[in-house]
Amino acid sequence: MKRKYLLTGLLAAGMLVASPAMAWKPTKPIEIIVGFTPGGASDLVARSLAEAARPFFPVPIIVVNKPGAASVIAAEYVARQPADGYTLLLAGGSESTSVPNHRKVNYDTVKSFTPIIHAVRMRIVLSVKSDSEFKDFAQVVNYAKNNPNKLTYGSSGVGGLYHSTMLAIDKALGLTTMHVPYKGGNEVTLAMLSGQVQLGISSPDEIKGHIESKALRPLAITSKERYSELPDTPTLQELGYDVYLENMKGLVAPAGLPQDVYQYLHDNFKKAMETEKFKELAAKANLEIAYMNGPDFGAAMKSMAETIAASLK
Repeated sequence: MKRKYLLTGLLAAGMLVASPAMAWKPTKPIEIIVGFTPGGASDLVARSLAEAARPFFPVPIIVVNKPGAASVIAAEYVARQPADGYTLLLAGGSESTSVPNHRKVNYDTVKSFTPIIHAVRMRIVLSVKSDSEFKDFAQVVNYAKNNPNKLTYGSSGVGGLYHSTMLAIDKALGLTTMHVPYKGGNEVTLAMLSGQVQLGISSPDEIKGHIESKALRPLAITSKERYSELPDTPTLQELGYDVYLENMKGLVAPAGLPQDVYQYLHDNFKKAMETEKFKELAAKANLEIAYMNGPDFGAAMKSMAETIAASLK
């Protein structure tokens, strides 16, 4: 009898050892850190994701804004947090692909984070005032080539993704242009409308109303294919200029995130992206949904960061 109980105990112990580890589930609120102020495009991405994801998580998902330095402050904060799945960063833009190429930051864009999911792509649009002398982007290029340092363009800050976009264009096309930095996209738009700069680099949501009212004219986008909201606007690659950059938005966690935590977060945020709720929120905010898994998102950020690094050499 004792031998029977001993064997039963050993078998039970063996089953415990052989059984897989219990899958992770959150037991306290998850924070999504956003490096910009409430109401902007990045904030809308995070809040749309959080709202659509609530039915799939047993805990609250809270959006926390830590604005400053083109989201670098937020990225530095998240990089210092435990890799336990409870602190995420809305990433993929300037803090991930551009700013670290311009100045030292207290994190490594590849080694400091675990990419989880890419949710939204934001196109980059090159536009001018409607009464501009430039009717197409070829005329912009011709003017810049014949007038070094004369073409003025506005972006939302030194070292940001939009600044780097023009640097990449300059590098690829052999141009020298004059950068005029502003504090945000709205200021760039006003600068174009008032004639302070000849060219503006913006996201579609920042200038959509002015394009519809014919106050601004889009000349090109930097994606690989045309944007459905601007079907008549060609890509730079279509025009023969080998430049591709986009503003990506997705979630990353601190480096060292366990695989089961990654899988849980990825799978449930992916379910959220597939809901009608998220699609409705994205449409309302003029966000373009574009799914990528964590590894693909990481590879895309790395590729764009390398493109920008090359333009600074």
